[in-house]
Formats: sequence, structure tokens, C-alpha cells
Amino acid sequence: MNLVSIPALSDNYIWLLHNHDSQCLVIDPGEADPVLQALDNRHLTPVAILLTHHHPDHVAGVVEILRHFTLPIYGPKETYDKGATHIVDEGDVVILLDHTFRVMRLPGHTLGHIGFYSAPWFFCGDTVFSAGCGRLLEGHPKQMYESLQKINQLPPDTFICAAHEYTLSNLDFAASILPQDGVIRGYKQHIKKLRLKKQPSLPTTLYVERRINLFLRCHDLRLQKALNIYPIFGAEWSVFSLLRNKKDHF
Repeated sequence: MNLVSIPALSDNYIWLLHNHDSQCLVIDPGEADPVLQALDNRHLTPVAILLTHHHPDHVAGVVEILRHFTLPIYGPKETYDKGATHIVDEGDVVILLDHTFRVMRLPGHTLGHIGFYSAPWFFCGDTVFSAGCGRLLEGHPKQMYESLQKINQLPPDTFICAAHEYTLSNLDFAASILPQDGVIRGYKQHIKKLRLKKQPSLPTTLYVERRINLFLRCHDLRLQKALNIYPIFGAEWSVFSLLRNKKDHF
């Protein structure tokens, strides 16, 4: 299987996952034209669309794609009126292109947000980004923290296929909180070079994210100290809440 990122809108990525028989899955098509162009250029035939949540920049391309192909569309209940034909939720299994995709419920960015995991790929929509996480547009901090903890249980070699190119700005924030963190500083320089060459910073891996993503490090005493919080054990979601609030105003 081969993974393709398609730049769309201002900073979105639409993902294609295709096999050697030129069949593919389309994940979170926020617009149709880049998808149709990529399918044509690569001589690929889609067999299904996967949706992680209902926001327009993830679903707006569905209607136009369906003018060209008849496809099943898998998504959470909140995408029913966006074209989803198969409603899926936590624990459901979808078999496509001879691969098993496990559905994970990930509330926080939206209440019905889900992700699709088939090792080593994880399509996480707007739950986790490289060095960051999604805004809490519908859910609350404890929900999002628990969603991130669920993701953090996946294997370290998991490819995090996030939906936005936010990596540099996220690293700017991380470096402002932990300016002495050499791993964050070094990774920021690496990503700067990639972006200067117009190369994507995604997918990332969970191994990398555990080192550079502060939202996955709420248990870290150095981070808690930097936030002027007394050591917190068992309620790290409150560290996440403060960190997310700081990022919202960064």
C-alpha cells in the first residue's frame, strides 16, 4: 500500500491510500478538484471515502466526487447529512482493500470525531497534528485529553496522517514553552528546511510526536514546571486544558 498526501484549500491534506492494483481510499476530501486530478494523474480508481468528522474542509468534496464515482462513504453519525452511507463508531471494523481499519472514537475537536487505524497508518483528522492538537470546537478538555491518550497507546511506528500543515506554528508554540528542549529546537530546524522546499511535514510518526508534541507530554514534570503548575498526578487533563488555552491565544 502507498500513501499520498494531496494539498488542498489553504493548509489541508487529503489522503489517498492505494494498492498495487490501482485501487484507493480517499480520506477527508475537503474539495474535489485536487482529488480528481490526483486520481487521473496516478490512474487510480477509488473504492471508498473515509470521513473523520463533519467540518466542510473535510467533507465538501464528497458531492462532486460522487458525480464521477459510485462509492460507499464511511463516517461518524455527524457526517450522515454530509453523504456518509455507512455510519461507524468506536470498535467497528471496516475491511477495505484487504486491510482492516479499526474505528476509534475521538471526541474533542467535534463531539462525534473518529479516526481510522490500520497499522501502520492512522487517519486522525483534526484530533492530533504534528507538535499540536485540534481546537476544542465542540468538546471539552478532558474529552480531548482522553482522545489523545487513546492515540498514544498505538505503536510508536504508527504514521500519524493528520489533516493540516500546522507543524511549524505548532513547533513555534512548543519552543516558547520549553525553549531549552533541544529535540524540539532541532526538529523545528528540520521542518523549516522541508517547508522551504515545499515538502510536506506529514505524515509524522507517533515516536516523533511523543518527543515534540507537548499535548502528549502533559505528565512531563518539566512541562508542568514551565507552566507554573504543581506536580499533577492522575489529573493531567488539567495540564492539557491550560496548555490548549495558551495555544489558543498564542
